Amino acid sequence: MRRRSDVKFFLLIKRSQRVRECLPKGWGSGWENVSFHVTGENQKRADERIPILLDLPFRHKGIMCAPLIGKVSIGRYLDSGQIEQVICGGENYDGARPCDFEWVKNLRRECEFCGIRFCFIETGTNFIKDGKRYYLSKKVVQSRMAFKSGMSYVGREIEFKLTDCLGREIPKEELHVVHYGKNCGECGSRLICNGCSDCGKCGRMGR
Repeated sequence: MRRRSDVKFFLLIKRSQRVRECLPKGWGSGWENVSFHVTGENQKRADERIPILLDLPFRHKGIMCAPLIGKVSIGRYLDSGQIEQVICGGENYDGARPCDFEWVKNLRRECEFCGIRFCFIETGTNFIKDGKRYYLSKKVVQSRMAFKSGMSYVGREIEFKLTDCLGREIPKEELHVVHYGKNCGECGSRLICNGCSDCGKCGRMGR
């Protein structure tokens, strides 16, 4: 990650209490190309991990409320001004625990109030809306329904100062430009995705 200062790295961890002792030498206040997220799938875990996150030396910080298995309020942590984005999604395994749309809307309201990016990536398999339970077995359907809900919120722009191998900041016009493929139109992850890599797999899979 230090060598590739021209690339953004997304780190996600449940064991935030171990992070400080594992940071490399020369870390300082953090590297500009690294975004660090902790999970907060319910209120208990959010209250355990987010305070630790706020005390860690990272330039870019976020929260992953996924799989969302209970109502979570994080407004007091967003008020710190350190959190740049919140990602939310339901559980999508066999025996998945329910994700209630009211929980999602509550997180969206808190993020919008603070101007922080919020991305609802998928409903999960076991989704509750207006008191009615829906079973959505395919991840592509879960993602599409999340996109159609309109819950994602752009918020303030997240700025990464990427540099070349000589340490020179890369001009904005030379940075990677995100573009999407034919199957990306209703993907719940669009807001946080690096876009299509033109690998051709979609066509081969007949999607």
